[in-house]
Amino acid sequence: SSMFNTVTGKKVAILGFAFKKDTGDVRETPSMFVVRDLVHERANIHVFDPQVEREDMFQEFEYTCGMSRANTPGFEDLVTTAPDAYSACDGAHAFATLTEWDQFKDLDFERIYKNMAKPAFVFDGRNILDQDKLRKIGFEVYAIGKPNPSKFNDAV
Repeated sequence: SSMFNTVTGKKVAILGFAFKKDTGDVRETPSMFVVRDLVHERANIHVFDPQVEREDMFQEFEYTCGMSRANTPGFEDLVTTAPDAYSACDGAHAFATLTEWDQFKDLDFERIYKNMAKPAFVFDGRNILDQDKLRKIGFEVYAIGKPNPSKFNDAV
């Protein structure tokens, strides 16, 4: 039921596309597979990565996933590269942290929350964010390998 059972037409911000922080290396980056699936679902993706160039992303999509502007209708329009994390998240229904850039830990998350669609979702794919703080702000937070405390209680 998250995101009303669909991401079609929803804006999803991707924070980090590189294989790892402090590099622009996109070879077989896990972020590519997340974005690929979102493109197939027709989400509007806004990617911010401080070192990755747009053309490098598209070249890797073609090389690894076989996706190109020629064979994937709307690909170019569905993937926007943003100049910073704030503009990537502006009006988004969700953001996903997919590369562990240190600068993502220090973002003004209250500002981001204020400018996102509600409910606002966070998917912390690298477990680098203060998830309790994000929940207190109002985000619905999901993290790799961690249960959502509002939906899971192991106390018996």
